[in-house]
Amino acid sequence: MRIVYVIGTRPNFVKTAPVISALQKRLPDGRHTIVHTGQHYDRLMSEVFLAELGVPAPTHMLEVGSGSHAEQTARTMERLEPVLIEERPDLVMVPGDVNSTLAAALTAVKMNIPVAHIESGLRSFDRTMPEEINRIVTDEFAEHLFLHSDEAIENLRAEGIAEERMHFVGNTMIDTLVALEDRFRAAGAATKAGVEPGAYMLVTLHRPALVDGPLLPETVKQLAALAAEMPVIFPVHPRTRKMMEEVEADHPGLLLSEPLGYIDFLSLLADSAAVLTDSGGIQEETTYLGIPCFTLRDNTERPVTVRAGTNTLLGLDPSAIAGIPSALAGHTGERPEPPPLWDGRAAERIADVVAGLSST
Repeated sequence: MRIVYVIGTRPNFVKTAPVISALQKRLPDGRHTIVHTGQHYDRLMSEVFLAELGVPAPTHMLEVGSGSHAEQTARTMERLEPVLIEERPDLVMVPGDVNSTLAAALTAVKMNIPVAHIESGLRSFDRTMPEEINRIVTDEFAEHLFLHSDEAIENLRAEGIAEERMHFVGNTMIDTLVALEDRFRAAGAATKAGVEPGAYMLVTLHRPALVDGPLLPETVKQLAALAAEMPVIFPVHPRTRKMMEEVEADHPGLLLSEPLGYIDFLSLLADSAAVLTDSGGIQEETTYLGIPCFTLRDNTERPVTVRAGTNTLLGLDPSAIAGIPSALAGHTGERPEPPPLWDGRAAERIADVVAGLSST
C-alpha cells in the first residue's frame, strides 16, 4: 500500500507523527511518503519539531510559505499535484484544519485518490473562521473520517455524512503527549526560564481575529497587568510578534521568548498554573494534563474540553483576562479523567482501519 501523508503546520506534526509510526509498523512493506507543504516555514516551528517527534525526514518539501488563504491553497495544490502523479498513492492522509489540509484533500479527490482525515468532525459553527471552512470541505470529500470526540459523530450526521465513513478512534495528539510524557516531565523548562513550577501562566496567541486587529494592544496590556500578580511566559508566534511590533504593543513584565520546541513547550505547559490560549490543540493538551485553560475565543470546536471542566471560554474579550486569578483560586488541582479514547492508542486504531483497506 502506498500512503502519502501531507503535513504543513506545527499541530499537524503532532497529530500525524504517531499515525506514521503506527502504519510503518503495521504495513512495513508499504511506501510511506511524507510531504511537508512548508505552510509553517520557521525553523523552530518545523524542522526542530520534526526532529523532536522522531518523524522521518519529508520526502517532498513544497515550500509554499506564507501568503493569503487563496495564495497558500493554490500554491499547495499546484505543487502537490506532480508529487501525487509521481507517487501514485492508494491513500492521501491529512490532519486537522489548515490550508494545507484543504488543498491536499481537493487535489487528491480531483485525481480520484481516496482521502483520510485525521481529527474529523470538529465544528465551531463559526464560518468566519477559515479553519471551519477547511474542516467542512475536507470532511465532505474524505472517504475515511477519523473522529477524536463523540460530538463529532453528531456533527457529521447533521451534514449527511454516511456512518460507514466514520471511525471513532480517539485523539492522536494525545498519543504524542503520552509517548513524550517522561521526556517533558524531566525537561525542567520552568526552572530554566527562572520561574517556579506551578506558579506561572503560559500564553500562546496567534489567530487573526485576535492578533491582526485592534484587540492585540489591549490583550498585551491585560497580560502585563496580570504579570504583576504572577509570572507570565509568552512564547511568541512569528505572526504575533510581527503584529506586536507594528502596533508597538508595550509588554512590561512579560517573559517573551521565541517559539519553543515541543518538549520544552510541553514541559512549561505541564508545570504551569494555567494557560491562556486561542489554540485548539492546547485546549486538548491541557485537558489531558488537568491544567486550567482559558481560551480567548467566542467559541470552540472542542466542546469536550469545556465539558471536562478544564477549559473556560473567555470570549474574544481581553478584559476577561483580569478574572483569571480569581478563577484559579477555586481550582482543586485534581486531574480529571480524560475524554473517551484519549488513551495514547488512537494511532493504533487508525492503523487497524487502514490495514483493513490494504487487505481488500
